[in-house]
Amino acid sequence: MAVFYNQATLTYAGGAVRSNIVTGELNASVEMTKTAVSAGYAPGEQAAYAVSVVNDGPAALTGLTLTDDLGGYAFDGGTLYPLAYVPDSLRLFVNGVLQPAPTVTAGPPLVVSGVDVPAGGSALLVYEAAVTPYAPLGEDAGITNTVTAAGGVLTAPLTASATLDHEQESELTIVKALEPSTVAEGGELTYTFVIQNAGSQAGADAGIVITDTFDPVLGGIAVTLNGAALSAADYSYDETTGAFATVSGAVTVPAAEYAQNADGTWTVTPGVTVLTVTGTV
Repeated sequence: MAVFYNQATLTYAGGAVRSNIVTGELNASVEMTKTAVSAGYAPGEQAAYAVSVVNDGPAALTGLTLTDDLGGYAFDGGTLYPLAYVPDSLRLFVNGVLQPAPTVTAGPPLVVSGVDVPAGGSALLVYEAAVTPYAPLGEDAGITNTVTAAGGVLTAPLTASATLDHEQESELTIVKALEPSTVAEGGELTYTFVIQNAGSQAGADAGIVITDTFDPVLGGIAVTLNGAALSAADYSYDETTGAFATVSGAVTVPAAEYAQNADGTWTVTPGVTVLTVTGTV
């Protein structure tokens, strides 16, 4: 809704006078909204968006062009795009009915042309975008992208935006190593577990538990976490079966660190925790 004002002027031989000011309200007959269907984003993932155009006016909107900036932001005198349109992902529904695909230019920016919205009707565009290496990463990172509609009988462009936040979660992996690979009976063996966290949230509250069953069974084990001896209260071990398990929360992994490179891409340095178990066979 927009408020408008109007005033008339009367001129005559003796001078000029102004009328009173009248005030009115103009209800927009066309509205556009944009929704991020995905809850958040992470490197290598895809995000889904829905753009709705509702036409409450008495005339159809024909030949609309919608332009999505794919979250483009200024960097070092240029523009970086954290999102890239996924080819052939766009679907157009008019009054809930799937339509033939409109003309799509992937860009960036993404341009969709030839969209018609009937009087008293609606159009819905649903599409996906891939997260590029230029997507900001970190605790406060996010992508805001804006779609603009122009053309038809619109007197002014319509805009709508949606924001996605970088997912705040742990992203853990584990790699196991054995040293030495050949050992004599009665010799010493060391298992090394390297846990990495590529996520933006430290793995302190993730309830991490590492379990293994050593075969052959190890005797007289010593356990270290990042080079320091791990308390016997923080793990359990059965010298009969070789079953080993850490207590939930005893192993933590720091969050990853993120840095933007000179070319605008982002580098992820995972947080690392190392657990070792040494014993005799």
